[in-house]
Amino acid sequence: MKLAVASGKGGTGKTTVATNLAVTLARHGQTVGYVDCDVEAPNGHLFLKPDVARENPVGRLVPRVDQERCLHCGDCARICRFNAIVCLPEQTLVYDELCHSCGGCALVCTAGAITEASHPMGVVKTGLAGKIQFVSGTLNVGEAASPPVIRATKQAAPPADWTILDAPPGTACPMIETVRDCHYVLLVTEPTPFGLHDLRLALDVAKTLKLPCGVVVNRAQPRMTETRELCESARVPILAEIPDALDIAKAYSQGQLAVEAVPGLQQTFDQLLRRLRAEVHN
Repeated sequence: MKLAVASGKGGTGKTTVATNLAVTLARHGQTVGYVDCDVEAPNGHLFLKPDVARENPVGRLVPRVDQERCLHCGDCARICRFNAIVCLPEQTLVYDELCHSCGGCALVCTAGAITEASHPMGVVKTGLAGKIQFVSGTLNVGEAASPPVIRATKQAAPPADWTILDAPPGTACPMIETVRDCHYVLLVTEPTPFGLHDLRLALDVAKTLKLPCGVVVNRAQPRMTETRELCESARVPILAEIPDALDIAKAYSQGQLAVEAVPGLQQTFDQLLRRLRAEVHN
C-alpha cells in the first residue's frame, strides 16, 4: 500500500499526520516505510529521529563539450528543446541548470565532441526509526528541479506493508511526481480561506490523476461548513479531524510525536487508520 500524504499548501500539518500515522501503523504490527519526498525542506527526521545508516548521492547526466573537437555545426543546440546548449562561432556553451538529461545532444554530435558527466543534485538518506524504515531526500541548494531527487528517494524505499510518502506542499511538479503512482492520497487541510482554496486545487489534481483520496482536517474547529460542503460536493470523505489544541502545537515545536505527547490523540490516529483501511478495501 503506497499512501501519499499531501496538501495544497505548506503549514497544514502534513508531516505531523504522516509521521504520526507511520508510528500508529507500526504499533499495529504493520511493516512501515516512511519516505520524506519534500526534498527542498525535509523535516520528518525531526519527529522520527532515525539512525541514518547510509547516504547515497543523486546526480543526473549533463553534456560536456570538447571545444577542440567541436565543429560548431549547431546540431546539438537545434535538438535541445530547453536551450541548454548555445553554439557560438568559436565556442559551445552548456547551461547545466536548463539541461533535462535527455542525451540527444551527444547522439547528434557527429564529431564526438560531446560526452556526459554526472552533475550532483542531492542526497538520499536511509536508516531506521524504531521499527520504521526511514528514507529522506535532500535537494542541493541552488538546484532548480526536484523531481529527479524525488524519484531517487521513492526508489530507495524498501518493501513494506505500508509506504507513507510525505509529499512536498502545493500542486506543482514535485507533488505530482510524488503522488502519481500511489494507491491513495491523504490530503491534509486547515479550515481557513487559504486552506479551503488550496484544498480545492489538490482535489483537482487527484481527480485529474484518477487517484482516490480522503481528507484530514488539522486544527479543526466545531464549525467548518465550507470545508465540509467542499468535501461533500467532491464526494471525498473527511477521515479525521485533529483539534486546534495548544498542547499539539507545543509538541510540534519541540519535535515530539503528537501521539506520544498528547493524551487521547492516539485514538484519533487509530480511527484514521481504521477508516483508511475501509477506504482502501472499498
